[in-house]
Amino acid sequence: MSPASTGASTTVGAASSVPAASPVVASSADRCRPAPADSRMTPGGPGYRRMSLALFLAGVATFALLYSTQALLPLISDDLGVAAGRASWTVAAATGGLALFVLPMSALSERYGRRTVMTASLAVAVAVGVLVPFAPSLGSLVVLRAVQGAALAGLPASATAYLAEEVRPKALVTAIGLFVAGNSVGGMSGRVITGWVAQEWGWRIAVGVIGVLAVACAVAFRLLLPAPKHFRPGSLAPRVLARTVRDHLADPLLRRLYAIGALFMTVFGGVYTVIGYRLTEAPFSLPQGIVGSIFLVYLVGTVSASTAGRLVGRLGRRGALYLAGGTTAAGLLLSLADSLVPVLLGLVLITAGFFAGHAVASSAVGKTATTGRAQASALYQSSYYVGSSVGSTVGATAFHAGGWSATVAVGVLAVLGVVAITALGTRAARVAARRDLLVAAR
Repeated sequence: MSPASTGASTTVGAASSVPAASPVVASSADRCRPAPADSRMTPGGPGYRRMSLALFLAGVATFALLYSTQALLPLISDDLGVAAGRASWTVAAATGGLALFVLPMSALSERYGRRTVMTASLAVAVAVGVLVPFAPSLGSLVVLRAVQGAALAGLPASATAYLAEEVRPKALVTAIGLFVAGNSVGGMSGRVITGWVAQEWGWRIAVGVIGVLAVACAVAFRLLLPAPKHFRPGSLAPRVLARTVRDHLADPLLRRLYAIGALFMTVFGGVYTVIGYRLTEAPFSLPQGIVGSIFLVYLVGTVSASTAGRLVGRLGRRGALYLAGGTTAAGLLLSLADSLVPVLLGLVLITAGFFAGHAVASSAVGKTATTGRAQASALYQSSYYVGSSVGSTVGATAFHAGGWSATVAVGVLAVLGVVAITALGTRAARVAARRDLLVAAR
């Protein structure tokens, strides 16, 4: 975002405080000299399609693994004899592990390269995925899911940093939108596949199938992703990392973007953790396979995320965030009906609003941070997945205490937070504009 549109500088303080990267040993694929700015990828140019497909598949694998148990929570509750709130920890542990480890993993990507870290993260995550179906208890399942989430932490921030370095700025929102679209496809396919497989063979076989899908995506990702040309290895020194993080957190625009990501994900995590319980109970009483198919609405998120760039072009980033928040809130209210059709329409609106808002906010982080991009993206991803963990746990607890209307109330409060923070950005932009006019008048 530009200063005029956000009320904050587009240059993070780390630009002046982080020293130039010292030469260190990196993988042969990632070690290279800075290439000219005009050699960065652009739609239709060399490598762009391979890059887009590779990161799309990485997004599919990440979300399919991360949320592989979400649609299966009613079955896990029955099999292991636990309530919804406890079963939801199989989701919250994975997203919480990702939130905790995304910053350290981003630091590793600064030293060893984005592609190297993403490849290693996927390899460990799919290996853990092979063990998940054999978890004998809820406790062991939660531990494995936490390890899996921690492994996946190397994907989101590294992918965003890779795109910010390798793609021209004008194409960045679109490129990140395609990565987020991969997230939506992964989340959808994971839930739909697990729903139908679990209906016939149980939840353990279902999560095993997702593990096999993730292996295929991981192999294709490594074969397709072009070697980076603009990556420069950085330092792993704790002092340098702490200074970079401090400077990012000192930027008011980045703080707002981090909070927006967390609040959007609070809504999304709560809704999709609880919706399976609601639809398997009266008055709907749907079978597990049909409940899993409900997640086909993620396709709407694929479209809204991939078109976020055009939305920003027409409305500006703040306008796009207002629209995304309003769409999400409308979906929440519509889902209160006791009829299946309006509930499904509500899920469509929630999904479209969430993925659009996430694509807009995450791409703004990549454009705002001119140095330490992996750390800037990691902080966004950390807050984003903290929101997911909070939404999953609080949404399930609210549902147990007060039904679906209580879960919706949690979501509406989060959306109001998005609107309030965006309004603060609008006010800051106006103050900055008036200040610039006064300076020009002098």
